[in-house]
Amino acid sequence: MAPYQNLEEYNISITNEVKDRFSKIIDEIGEDVEREGLVKTPERAAKAMLFLTQGYKQDAAAILKGAMFKEDYDDMVIIKDIELYSLCEHHMLPFFGKAHVAYIPNGHIVGLSKIPRIVDVFARRLQVQERLTHDILECLNDTLKPKGVAVVIEASHMCMMMRGVQKQNSVTTTSGFRGQFEKIETRNEFLKLISSTLS
Repeated sequence: MAPYQNLEEYNISITNEVKDRFSKIIDEIGEDVEREGLVKTPERAAKAMLFLTQGYKQDAAAILKGAMFKEDYDDMVIIKDIELYSLCEHHMLPFFGKAHVAYIPNGHIVGLSKIPRIVDVFARRLQVQERLTHDILECLNDTLKPKGVAVVIEASHMCMMMRGVQKQNSVTTTSGFRGQFEKIETRNEFLKLISSTLS
């Protein structure tokens, strides 16, 4: 790849490359890319794809480290109903839902807005729900080094809803637990506290 003078020049080049690929896809499926309604579609699709995969350019651990504060609080902190939107890596179709995240501090807390941000960082990549759950869990565990971390994700997958088995009402739930949340009583407390939002 040719050298670029700045990030903006690089992003424009990448957008143009992706745009050209979308043009070829539209042509290959039998559409006229020069038709009025499609003339700007390759550019729009390129920009949308780069937005939906921007997590590759973000460092979730750095986001957390930038907002960690010493604090003696050592009870459960829960952020629930975090909206998430991602792309299934198998068909590149969306899956969407909500994440419930909890941690038990161990000398440090983190700014509350940072947890939804790291959910977005990992969701804005080509994903499977199982790995998305694991990525969030391990990032929190490795960076905050808390006494425990819990993550539950509920999501609907368009690859199941609009193709394949075409089951519109199915919801997939994944979970992960570390530290004190591996104890059944702590895990049950967390699940009870988020139960009003679970499907």
